[in-house]
Amino acid sequence: MAPKRPSGAGAFPKPVESPAPKPPNPTELYAALDLGTNSCRMLIAQPKGSQFHVIDSFSKSVQLGAGLEKTGKLNRGSMIRTIQALRVCQQKLKKHKVKRMRLVATEACRRAKNAQDFIRQVRRETGLKLDIILPEEEARLAVISCAPLVSTKTEQLLVVDIGGGSTELVWIDLTSVPPRERPRSIMRLHAGFHPAQSPFPVAKVVDWISVPLGVATLRDHFNDVDDDAARYALMSWYFEENLADFAPYKDEQAREGFQIIGTSGTVTTVAASHLGLKRYDRTKVDGLRMTSDQIETVIQSYLELGPVGRRRDPRIGNDRQALIMSGSAILQALLRSWPTDRLSVADRGLREGLLYAQMSADGVLEDVPY
Repeated sequence: MAPKRPSGAGAFPKPVESPAPKPPNPTELYAALDLGTNSCRMLIAQPKGSQFHVIDSFSKSVQLGAGLEKTGKLNRGSMIRTIQALRVCQQKLKKHKVKRMRLVATEACRRAKNAQDFIRQVRRETGLKLDIILPEEEARLAVISCAPLVSTKTEQLLVVDIGGGSTELVWIDLTSVPPRERPRSIMRLHAGFHPAQSPFPVAKVVDWISVPLGVATLRDHFNDVDDDAARYALMSWYFEENLADFAPYKDEQAREGFQIIGTSGTVTTVAASHLGLKRYDRTKVDGLRMTSDQIETVIQSYLELGPVGRRRDPRIGNDRQALIMSGSAILQALLRSWPTDRLSVADRGLREGLLYAQMSADGVLEDVPY
């Protein structure tokens, strides 16, 4: 006898619908755009606890500073490329209805004779208002972006931001700050390197410098040197000579309690090479600590690859093969000047600093330990 058919067996199954993700409230969104010598980058985010959640992003190599070393001006092709990228950013800002934003330009626009004409052209063609920020603000923003990576054991901190047109170094003394408060004290620097009287423990900025040499400008200085290894050595020593005015440079520091945090495409690329990543993974790179020997091994492998080999390396590619060597030269000069057992890798920088600064000023970040 055939089994009895259960009641409701022929009914159409009721679909189980997962609710669509709720779009963020535009009033909670912040945007940060960083137009540098080599790249145009933007983040759109909303506050989440003591951090933020990224809603949208943009990054493109525009080479705004191409030819700047020779002419002192931004060239027409570079400006056209950059404005095309900025149009994409403007569309994203419009799509998300972002009202709170900070859009900044750095070294290329600080140095170019025609920078103000370019800023006006950007405003006219995209509606975006770019601010050319001073080196001190650029350095400060790089520092506060790295606050979550500061160890509670750190007493002396050196933050290094290797950009396309300049490199910012900031030395901070944390000895008077209780260990658990050290990351948070870095965040409070959004108000300035020398803030007014504060009821909180203060991180003391011992010294800072903006060296007008980044991966693009340093490369351009030695474009006429054909030999790959010779060019690398010259770039490294030349950069070290430009650090002579940085006060902590003259004092030998104990390795214990000393932390260097490096933030740049150079540092993250070296980290990805060290890890052997076939595809870049920010979660594995951001916060990674590398020894000086590990960094040196990676840099030597780049030299052994040569220009052709570096172009073929998926972690470097055609666009970055020359820039990675000028960046590596800067990195080696820093490690030669301040020998350390560890360098902390930060996949973060000016954009994150701009977001933290805006959100901190508005009081929308929770004041909890990192």
